[in-house]
Amino acid sequence: MNESTKSGMMYAGSAYLLWGLFPIYWKWLEHVAADEILANRIFWSFVSMVLFLLFTRKLGRLKATLQAIKTKPKQAVALIAASLLVSLNWFLFIWAVNEDRIIETSLGYYINPLMSVLLGVFILKEDLSKAQIFSFILAMGGVLVLAISYGQFPWVSLGLAVTFALYGLAKKMIQVDAAIGLTLETAVVAPAALVFLVFTYFHGDLSLFSYSVSTDFLLIIGGTVTAIPLLLFAQGAQKIPLYMIGFLQYITPTMTLFLGIFVYHEPFTPVQLTAFCLIWTALLLFSLSQTKWYQHKQFVLKNDHK
Repeated sequence: MNESTKSGMMYAGSAYLLWGLFPIYWKWLEHVAADEILANRIFWSFVSMVLFLLFTRKLGRLKATLQAIKTKPKQAVALIAASLLVSLNWFLFIWAVNEDRIIETSLGYYINPLMSVLLGVFILKEDLSKAQIFSFILAMGGVLVLAISYGQFPWVSLGLAVTFALYGLAKKMIQVDAAIGLTLETAVVAPAALVFLVFTYFHGDLSLFSYSVSTDFLLIIGGTVTAIPLLLFAQGAQKIPLYMIGFLQYITPTMTLFLGIFVYHEPFTPVQLTAFCLIWTALLLFSLSQTKWYQHKQFVLKNDHK
């Protein structure tokens, strides 16, 4: 393993570790309404990213990217879609964490890679291998087990998986620098977030600057907390192959699952364990199907049959 790959693994691994710790951060703010946390996260993320671009002298690139997007309506629509999707994803995650549904969020991010591939098949017309098709059948079996055990559709998990998969698809259409992309995405929804905060303030329900210094600090620094793992991931993703990212991305939902069970003592029943085992098996098959070893074996088998 060369130095570039090692540093890439360090950057990407650090990003996934930080994302895995996010439930702790939002739990510290559980006394604040989820919609206000979201509004603060969007607004302060935008402020943080503008300051970051100013510090790194990338404001010129931001202006150039904006000019380029203006001439490409499809990219502009994709940018707006990405902004709305990531905002909805953030809201669902924050709400679920503060409603003691952390285990459901971990399931959502386990399912997410499979949803991304499903979108690739139906929208980008990509092909699936037999192993990937079987992994989908196993994952859907796990979701059905959960739906039957809950007595209701696992909408939190699937909502997180679908919004993030669609967000990834929208980002694929934009293809800009990670820092500039996050700045633009938050810029689209920052005015609405600011209006919400001002409206809430005049109705006397705003927690920001009226609850405690620690609450103010956590709400404001939430923008930086959001940006750091995204920037680390952008650095890492450029230096390591896609299959390695595929394996590393399971760090986050695994940490989230352990937090839900062992730190916040959410119930984890045998039925849930069965569903998770089906989904873990599906993910293992799916991840193996992405490796060069599996693809080489398939190539050899095809040639042997000729």
